[in-house]
Amino acid sequence: MIIGVTGGIASGKSTVARAFERLGIPWVDADDVAREVVEPGEPALAAIAARHGPRVLQADGRLDRRALREIVFADETERRWLESVTHPRIRERLTERLAQLAAGEAPYVLLVSPLLFESGQSRLVDRTLVIDVPEALQIARTASRDDVDEHQARAIVAAQMPRAERLSRADDVLDNSEGEAALADRVAELDRRYRRLDGLPHEP
Repeated sequence: MIIGVTGGIASGKSTVARAFERLGIPWVDADDVAREVVEPGEPALAAIAARHGPRVLQADGRLDRRALREIVFADETERRWLESVTHPRIRERLTERLAQLAAGEAPYVLLVSPLLFESGQSRLVDRTLVIDVPEALQIARTASRDDVDEHQARAIVAAQMPRAERLSRADDVLDNSEGEAALADRVAELDRRYRRLDGLPHEP
């Protein structure tokens, strides 16, 4: 069984995944794969550089993520173009990695993805878990973690699926607005539930 883990930016998806990992559950992070597909030599990076020029490249030829982020979050057309270039490549690699993990002995595996619903990656999973925090906390965490101002942090949050819609599509919800002890308890409870589940159909 594959559990899709998602949530808005700075909701703590990786923290939750590591908590599951401590219970013996392996995971694939779509963000890690997204970084891989824009490494030097990858077709996606070549396409991005051809569209935006040297302003999105660092001196060593690697992607300047900050510069690209400023472009795509200011212009929805550019964001959609970028997704059209990267999402198919990300999906292909995720499918391969999930198949490798599913062949192992773990009772289930996780696909951690901020764009689980938006990208169609939810079709790769049997069940969805949304990590939820209040929007104000998302903005504060994003500004602090990513060294951006509040205006840009709000723009990043606004560009994602609305919180209410994300929650409406969840099979399970984990509130991550409290401390680590509360989080560990919630993850342990979900782990017990998931170990009892089997044979769930994929989303049509």
